[in-house]
Amino acid sequence: MPGGTRPDRAPQWLSLTVPAVFVVLWSSAFIAAVFGTDAAPPLMLTFARFAVAGVLLTLIALFSRSPWPRGRLLLHVIVVGLLMQAVQFGAFYNAIGAGLPGGVVALIQGFNPVIIALLAGGVLGEKINRSQWLGFAVGAVGVGMAVVGQLSVSLTAVLLSFLGLLGLSLGTVYQKRFTQGTDVRSSTAVHFLVSAPVVGLLSLLLEDQRVSDWGAFSASLAWIVLINSVGTFLLLNTMLRKQAASRVGTLFFLTPAVTALLSWIVIGQTLSPMAITGLVLGGAGVLLTGRK
Repeated sequence: MPGGTRPDRAPQWLSLTVPAVFVVLWSSAFIAAVFGTDAAPPLMLTFARFAVAGVLLTLIALFSRSPWPRGRLLLHVIVVGLLMQAVQFGAFYNAIGAGLPGGVVALIQGFNPVIIALLAGGVLGEKINRSQWLGFAVGAVGVGMAVVGQLSVSLTAVLLSFLGLLGLSLGTVYQKRFTQGTDVRSSTAVHFLVSAPVVGLLSLLLEDQRVSDWGAFSASLAWIVLINSVGTFLLLNTMLRKQAASRVGTLFFLTPAVTALLSWIVIGQTLSPMAITGLVLGGAGVLLTGRK
């Protein structure tokens, strides 16, 4: 689809409900990952997620007779899958496994809208007004303050988180540019199926294949697969087909605050005053970028 093509209009109720549900479900993944990486090596957890989710979505696509991408389009879908799945979550889970709290990973991921905005303007031809640019700036400052307020782990874990962020941002823009019109179910199934063997091989080469707590591992995997792998990525792909990539990207400014709230409720993590200030600024950035 040409870069200047306008996204399809979505019903008003869908435009309001889907983003809110997406943010909550996406944020919950970081909490589940904390439990999962405590019970098993991070790449092993990532491989299990991709393998189970890939099989599940394949069955869904076959049962619903979804059209599968072919030829050059299939190659583009594979690239998107490797970026948005293998690179993003392989890096994020390793960062969490190295000790970086899930909330901090979510805060680093909050820079996603800024990178998408920079890429979308040149690659997709999407116009970004002054209010949106101001929102990106405010949101980025807020995320930066929140990260500085909590950051206390190794440089390697931080770099891994930014690598995961890069995979998500590049994959989002690439998907919007080259894989428009693909069926959400079958294309997402391809994402998982091509990423599973890559991550699985890395796990075999780099990790000790041992699960210390099967109960926590199984519960974490079930949540990540059913809620995060299937639910959130179907929602994400649907939104990307209906809205501009830069607008979808602004939702990630909200995930740090929601993740921090979930972390406080579920595992008792608290935030510093600077982190709270940063999260408030991130929310203000979302409001600005959402203005027409």
